[in-house]
Amino acid sequence: MPYHKDKQQAFQAAQQGFEQAIDANQERMTSIGKEEYGKELAHLTQEMNEAFAQIDKALEVASEHQFDQLKQYQNDLQSIMKDIQTNQ
Repeated sequence: MPYHKDKQQAFQAAQQGFEQAIDANQERMTSIGKEEYGKELAHLTQEMNEAFAQIDKALEVASEHQFDQLKQYQNDLQSIMKDIQTNQ
């Protein structure tokens, strides 16, 4: 049973990291053209790095359903990164 608990905890940490990165991206988007944009971009970068690390860790122990969801989180975060690179 501890293995199942570890899988669930890893998934929840990845999910939380993903949500925090999404929130940080929303803050970045609202600061476009404003003085605090650089600060928000740095915060987003930190949240993205943490989310990717948590997702990678969770992928190691994920169930099939969790694996698919985690891959979707990765794809969504990569889309945000491409958007940032395209619009700089």
